[in-house]
Amino acid sequence: MSTQSRADKLRELLERPGCRTLPGVYDAMSAMLVERAGFEAAFMTGFGVSAARIGLPDTGLISYAEMVDQGRNMAAVTSIPIIGDGDTGFGNAINVKRTVQGFAQAGMACVMIEDQVAPKRCGHTRGKSIVSREEAFQRIQAAVDARNDGADILIMARTDANWTDGIEEAIDRCNAFREIGVDITFLEAPLDKDQMRRYCKEVDGPKMANMVEQGDTPYLLEDELGEMGYKIAIYPVSMMLASIKAMEGVLANLKAGKTPEGQITFPELRDIVGFPEYYEAEKKYAAE
Repeated sequence: MSTQSRADKLRELLERPGCRTLPGVYDAMSAMLVERAGFEAAFMTGFGVSAARIGLPDTGLISYAEMVDQGRNMAAVTSIPIIGDGDTGFGNAINVKRTVQGFAQAGMACVMIEDQVAPKRCGHTRGKSIVSREEAFQRIQAAVDARNDGADILIMARTDANWTDGIEEAIDRCNAFREIGVDITFLEAPLDKDQMRRYCKEVDGPKMANMVEQGDTPYLLEDELGEMGYKIAIYPVSMMLASIKAMEGVLANLKAGKTPEGQITFPELRDIVGFPEYYEAEKKYAAE
């Protein structure tokens, strides 16, 4: 069995040529499905966790404890590295350090910390605002300090400055984040390919692209993103959009008195959640 940590697995992925697709996961089942499909990593989406766990929008309503608990559930049933959404760090710089430590203890490979004013908003919705450079840099310094103090986790720094202050400020903040020592930068919501290329050209180190259906950023696939210079491409709500559509179809059929269609079989579900392995273990410990 490999003793390589999930953080080290992610570091290894970042060192490879090209860009990697990371589907968005929001619970244990979605994380299991991503690994079964052969993906090498995943992204725990705050939008998805907030929707799935508390049924509320991604506007800072979900707590640190709820996010860590959801991440722990995902890590318990998978072996792939998962990037966790650490929001604004859930408080001041000291809270940021605790957030980083907690995400590492939960089994996350990386934690994303952003520069929005709390309570934050989803990056592709309206009403966003950002903290001052000083406060943003304090947050990121605290996150890097937590990693350097022993938390086995990578740090991703996100800025939403492109929406509030323009691309110049967003790029400046990303470069400052790299100087502080983050592993990955994330310039949220570039508005066109020119902005995406400029970000990749002017900021060094691994960079993440956020591909949201009907979002503000051009929706591209990993080959083109890799050519631009991105290392990671997340598709945070794709699985949730598909699952809701499928569930609504099943419910419509049941409501109309029809047989549901489009599902996997019940034996397939039993296989996904691990009944065959359970039965084998049960035999091992069965009384003679």
